[in-house]
Amino acid sequence: MDETIAVVTGGNRGIGFEITRQLALQGLTVILTSRDTYVGEEATKTLLEEGLKVVFHQLDIVDCESTELFCAWVKEKYGGIDILINNAGISYNTGSENSVECAWKVINTNYFGTKNIIKSVIPLMRSSAEGARIVMVSSRLGRLNGRRNRIADVALRQQLENIESLSEDIIDSTINKFLEQVKDGSWINGGWPQNNTDYSLSKLAVNAYTRLMARTLFERPKGQKIYINCCCPGWVKTAMTGWAGLTSPEEGADTPVWLALLPGLSISGMFFAERREINF
Repeated sequence: MDETIAVVTGGNRGIGFEITRQLALQGLTVILTSRDTYVGEEATKTLLEEGLKVVFHQLDIVDCESTELFCAWVKEKYGGIDILINNAGISYNTGSENSVECAWKVINTNYFGTKNIIKSVIPLMRSSAEGARIVMVSSRLGRLNGRRNRIADVALRQQLENIESLSEDIIDSTINKFLEQVKDGSWINGGWPQNNTDYSLSKLAVNAYTRLMARTLFERPKGQKIYINCCCPGWVKTAMTGWAGLTSPEEGADTPVWLALLPGLSISGMFFAERREINF
């Protein structure tokens, strides 16, 4: 219903734009956010011309002031939200090239920025019988035990995999250790993923944080539940992939939208691709 409020970060193009469109086609009111005001307004205008109920607000997820202004506006205008889809992200690697020159920017946006908006928005998420939803648009490149792209340190993988002992400090220290090694040039011998390293680690952190938050949010009483899951949209033809992907933005948006709207959802802290659960 149009009383259902969904927020999509990075909704001005690609997968985020299609997620916004598909949610709005279901009759929801969707807040399209973008770091750049002009491109966000233009994207919103396109959807409004289709007769969809879409509203724009500027949001830079790595800027605390921008996040605070956004949350204050949401609270005043709508009182809260029902769905948050964390789609905003960047990558500076294309094809087989592997560079960590922009590692801080990638990780700051994809992980620290995403974590920032989640913490800021959770107090705004409204109670409902179906439960509020948080969907993390992630990647298979961030899988802990992927065959070709994983952390070589078995002990560290096991530490990140153990949900009972997993903590925000463990996730942050893993990422900060990598960033320190980037600074001194030792990251190549650090046992990190060797394909799209900075992007892969940012998504590994997102996946781990999803599992951690699912455990934390599980304790909320019935009616105040928040279900959080992550998903891989696939290798999508967007500007981020240099238009070299295998699937369309429409196909890439399908699973995030499905997770956001699935009736009777009772699972949390899981990883999905093509509407199927996959391993972390």
